Amino acid sequence: MKGLAVYLSEPLTDEAKDSIRQMRAIGFTSIFTSLHIPEDDPALYTERLRTLGQLARELEMELVADIAPTSLAALGKTWEDADTLTEWGVTGLRVDYGMTPKQVADLSKQMMVALNASTLTAEELDAMKAEGLVLEQVEAWHNFYPRPETGLDRDWFNDKNRWLHGQGIRVQAFIPGDGQLRGPLYETLPTLEDHRGQSPFACYLELEVSVDRILVGDPGLSDSSMRQFAVYQEGIIVLRATGQDNPLLESVQTNRMDPARDVIRSVESRTYSRPGNGLLEPAALADRPVGSITIDNLRYGRYAGELQITKRDLTADERVNVIGRVIEVDRPLLQQIGPGGRFRLECINAEVAINSQ
Repeated sequence: MKGLAVYLSEPLTDEAKDSIRQMRAIGFTSIFTSLHIPEDDPALYTERLRTLGQLARELEMELVADIAPTSLAALGKTWEDADTLTEWGVTGLRVDYGMTPKQVADLSKQMMVALNASTLTAEELDAMKAEGLVLEQVEAWHNFYPRPETGLDRDWFNDKNRWLHGQGIRVQAFIPGDGQLRGPLYETLPTLEDHRGQSPFACYLELEVSVDRILVGDPGLSDSSMRQFAVYQEGIIVLRATGQDNPLLESVQTNRMDPARDVIRSVESRTYSRPGNGLLEPAALADRPVGSITIDNLRYGRYAGELQITKRDLTADERVNVIGRVIEVDRPLLQQIGPGGRFRLECINAEVAINSQ
């Protein structure tokens, strides 16, 4: 399950609503928002929350709000009637402090409750269970970390998630955006420090196998990242690359079912690379660092025409032409293309590639 963040400090313009609709169209099914409301204008947040909730209902999206006791008071609510926020389109609340175990348990009987994944202890969880906590209505959410060098350690994150899953609790994490970033630091909003400034799509694929809900912490994705998420709905991984702009290379291709250690091997490539199209004549020698896109030339005999993408650094080979390279932020995706995995190369210009690093 994947979702996006909408921050109510900004107005919900028609453009912002259209952006949410676009994200819904490419498979994003949940919205996260924060209700840490400034004291100066609680009525503005109330109006925006109601508007966002109405849109979420129209799009059949979950809406989970991060909330504190002061925020509830500003909305005219208490913990005892917090579940009435469902009337505004809110489907879940992320709670961190200011609630007793009984209040959390009672709320879980009415709506989804997200606990702080990083700080939750076995003792706290046992106390909530003793009060009748409905585990099916509980998730554990990690934070995002705006300041560089403060994101979570990967090993600790994995260990914590294993414990949470062992308790029967679903887990959420944030990945960075690469479009509109959130201030004041604009350093992206990941859960894992390793993910800071990385490709949102690559971060998503990495977490997809280990957590249950993945949210883009920053307000926006770039158009190219949105295309990657859109195409992935069909199980196809888009690899952005620089090099020769050849429409033949942008067709959907399949990694062999007997995967090689060093390279991704296209099943289809030998059928469209034929003598006379210029691809098979030997080219200048070139090294093959990770992400290099290559085609075996005529000197490779029956292998001529095979398209490969290197998964590790390889030396130059006079039988192999280097025709391009996957951009840096997409190179982690190479490890996600397993046996029978489908992929498509998307040629981009050098300026876009630099901006994507």
